[in-house]
Amino acid sequence: MTAYPPPGWLTSFAERIPAIGGERFSRFLPPPEGGRRHSAVLVLFAPGGEEHEHGGEGGATVVITERAHSMRSHAGQPAFPGGGTEEHDPHPAATALREAQEEVDLDPGTVDVLGDLPTLHIPVSGYDVTPVLGWWREPDPASLWARDPREVARVVQPSVSWLVDPRHRFLVRHPSGFVGPAWDVDGLLVWGFTAGLLDRILDLAGVAPDWDRSRVRDLPA
Repeated sequence: MTAYPPPGWLTSFAERIPAIGGERFSRFLPPPEGGRRHSAVLVLFAPGGEEHEHGGEGGATVVITERAHSMRSHAGQPAFPGGGTEEHDPHPAATALREAQEEVDLDPGTVDVLGDLPTLHIPVSGYDVTPVLGWWREPDPASLWARDPREVARVVQPSVSWLVDPRHRFLVRHPSGFVGPAWDVDGLLVWGFTAGLLDRILDLAGVAPDWDRSRVRDLPA
């Protein structure tokens, strides 16, 4: 199987992670006493997109899941593969890779872990979440599927070039008053924690041009 190196922008961003504070990713940081539980998610980039197809080095896609509609919390919502930390997980990357294997059948041996982003907090669940940045150096798109239908309804893999296109960008407004970035990816509304984190990564990595933030849609019921 062919191994692909990560694009330069992703490598450069990964090198700068230790110097980037959590407040650059979210205004919600873990409380001093810690959240209700710790978890980790895998922000997995992979070769693909228009640049890759035309022989360029900057092409990449990102893996996003649609949570099962039968789940008790966050049903049908977008998410990065991941879940709660278990006692035998030695570090966040182990949690994220284990969960990704269980959820979408990702082979951990084909992934390069580029670094841990700052741990963030999700007030709704009370969880502290460590995003783990990964590069799928030996991709097999056909291998990703909803392995555990109790947790995952489907997998989408939009290209970075599509995500940063201003024509595809807008904000959503939650009834609570929350307003945040969003995308419509193959009928899946990507918003909330997942979209906010992805928005900040693309912006801090320097690949997202300015876009019209006056385009606001109300969050569907």
